[in-house]
Amino acid sequence: MRLDGRPASPMTIARYWRISLGIGMVVIGAVAVLLSTLAGIVARIETGAAEIWRVGKLIANNTVHVPLLVRTNQVVAGILPAADGIARATARIQRAVAGETPK
Repeated sequence: MRLDGRPASPMTIARYWRISLGIGMVVIGAVAVLLSTLAGIVARIETGAAEIWRVGKLIANNTVHVPLLVRTNQVVAGILPAADGIARATARIQRAVAGETPK
């Protein structure tokens, strides 16, 4: 119905339907573009987050071994004087075997 009370012509009704469908298609196209852009951004974020997680696990794995290295350094510090004594004794034995006089 028109404002003056007369019925709208079939051509007018068809025109409004075409306009409505055209606007609907434009809206659907815009939504599809925005959703595909959003999906790409989400994929990049997930890739970055996975890489951060992987590197974080590697760092955590390396950090776990730091206390063991401290203990290793303590053990080596305890072994070092004995190793020096063994080296001196070995040198004396080599000199004795070679027939050198002790110094």
